[in-house]
Amino acid sequence: MKLAETHALITGGAGLVGSHLADRILNAGGTVRVVDDLSKGDRDRVPGGAEFVKSDLTDSDAVSEVITPDINIVFHLAAYTDTNFDDDRRLFEENTEMTYNVLERMREVGVDNVAFTSSSTVYGEAPRPTPEDYGPLEPISIYGSSKLADEGLISTYAHSYDLTAWVFRFANIVGPYQRGNVVPDFIEKLDANPSELTILGDGRQEKSYMHVSECVAAMQYVVEHADNDLNIYNLGTKTTTSVTQIADIVSDELGVTSEYTYTGGDRGWTGDVPKMRLSIEKLADLGWDPTMSSDEAVRQGARDLIDEIVD
Repeated sequence: MKLAETHALITGGAGLVGSHLADRILNAGGTVRVVDDLSKGDRDRVPGGAEFVKSDLTDSDAVSEVITPDINIVFHLAAYTDTNFDDDRRLFEENTEMTYNVLERMREVGVDNVAFTSSSTVYGEAPRPTPEDYGPLEPISIYGSSKLADEGLISTYAHSYDLTAWVFRFANIVGPYQRGNVVPDFIEKLDANPSELTILGDGRQEKSYMHVSECVAAMQYVVEHADNDLNIYNLGTKTTTSVTQIADIVSDELGVTSEYTYTGGDRGWTGDVPKMRLSIEKLADLGWDPTMSSDEAVRQGARDLIDEIVD
């Protein structure tokens, strides 16, 4: 499906990935309706050419108002995360409720294309690099569990109600406007105190980072080239970056020298997967590869964010 031919709805479109995706679709020649409750998104991030609706997708009546028959693809990005929600039960129930409401409304009005942003957290602590067909999937966080439940709903609608679905299992995405992640967190802390930085865990936690510009480029490529009923793709890089390396990169970009202290343990918080790298061979076989390594994505993300955060 060509983005130039889309009248797209983007849920969570005022967030990091959604705002960049909206801009990409508009630049390709498509039209965009963004819906966001602004609980963590920012209205100012939504491109000027997009229609914006503030709405709560746990309300089925509100979903009926934004998913209309003229929409031909829904990019469902809206979700609460572990880092911005302190009620596990509500996180799980509201994430899955939003997804069910979106899919059911799509079925009602005949919108038959959906792209969903899932997460590497559905794999749990899996061997690396982790391919899309790895199983059993054993998430260790409520957020990962909710994403896996959402995937199950999307699979059901793809196989039973003739939807075409693209499911993207993200690595860690970095870039402009991001908050509540390790990169902006380190920038804020080192800007306030350049000489000392406290790092959660032992600093050896090691994950794959992808810049948001490459993330949305990969999403576009997959939507335009993969045409099975259900298309599941990992989005990430072939390399990883440790938390201590992120601190080094941020310190270097800020031009500071800091002494690190560690809270200890092999993970930063309950539900954190200490080491993660996704296999992106399936994506490469389709014809798309990232140009930035994980370290390069972190560095570019740090530069983007320093311009925003540091006076």
